Amino acid sequence: MRKLILQEFVSLDGRAAGSQGSVEFIPVSTKGDRSFGREQTALMDETDTLLLGRVTYELFVAFWPNVTEGEEKEFADKFNELDKVVFSKTLEHAPWGTWGAARIVRDGVVEEVKRLKRQEGRALLLSGSLSLAQPLIEQGLVDEVRLVMCPVVLGKGRALFRDDAEPVPLELTHAHALDRGAVSLVYRPRSR
Repeated sequence: MRKLILQEFVSLDGRAAGSQGSVEFIPVSTKGDRSFGREQTALMDETDTLLLGRVTYELFVAFWPNVTEGEEKEFADKFNELDKVVFSKTLEHAPWGTWGAARIVRDGVVEEVKRLKRQEGRALLLSGSLSLAQPLIEQGLVDEVRLVMCPVVLGKGRALFRDDAEPVPLELTHAHALDRGAVSLVYRPRSR
């Protein structure tokens, strides 16, 4: 069975997005961070499918297919080559630059992820996309949680975990400081 990895960037106060959905704190905390770049490139080597919600898809497709040189190119090449599934009720198509278009799934997030996990292949990566992450965490489908704790306090915005969420016991498997002050944390669900 394939592993589902959830990767989220969070502020010190647990926000995955600032007011009005802003995620500007992420590149401020990671751009030019070589340690982070190496970690992300290695993550691509264990992944073959990217899961996204519509909003994250629109952010990513505006940037990653256009990275053709510089420090981020190695990661971008691997990231762009992943199979992509976009969960959206409104998109008609989801192109990805010169790479293959993403497949759109309109309904049944939990059922589709269960189906994908049963298929052969490398890990599934869910990046950002809180509207997908929250129900998948609640259903116990996330096998690894990767948090990049960014050195900023946002004060308000969208929390990674819902206020009314059931407890999810996690076990820390890896932690290290990145070059620009963020901290990379990897957790797996603890057996209940």
